[in-house]
Amino acid sequence: MSTNSYTVTSWDEHVVAGSDTGPHYAHAHATSTYRGVIEGTASVDYLLYYDEATAHGGQRAPGYERVEDSVAGRSGTFVLRHDVAYTANGISDRFTVVPGSATGELAGLEGSGTAASANETVPYTFDYHLPEGGTDSVDPRGGA
Repeated sequence: MSTNSYTVTSWDEHVVAGSDTGPHYAHAHATSTYRGVIEGTASVDYLLYYDEATAHGGQRAPGYERVEDSVAGRSGTFVLRHDVAYTANGISDRFTVVPGSATGELAGLEGSGTAASANETVPYTFDYHLPEGGTDSVDPRGGA
């Protein structure tokens, strides 16, 4: 039984508008490594809003992530659309596979999931459907 998680391997954030001492929004580019039902690497971009310099946000932030990997042993790429909330206590994320974005053996992939953690390694759930490959539902403990 495997554990399903991703680990943030890099984070590069820059203020886009506003100032470091007041309300502002920022662009963040990150990379991750996935383990579990999703195996591979990913690159994600977020648009983050901070209401003041010392805040951790608290707003939901959009993001898009391109994942190069395998799902249930089938290889290809796909894009996830994230809706993440970030606070001083960590992140809470809901994500979905962007329709039509999957390639290779993952063509036609549909799915959604959740993730939450205060650490760089984040457990995730992933409910998905692969054409001619069946449906599965995965939780962070590795169960289906």
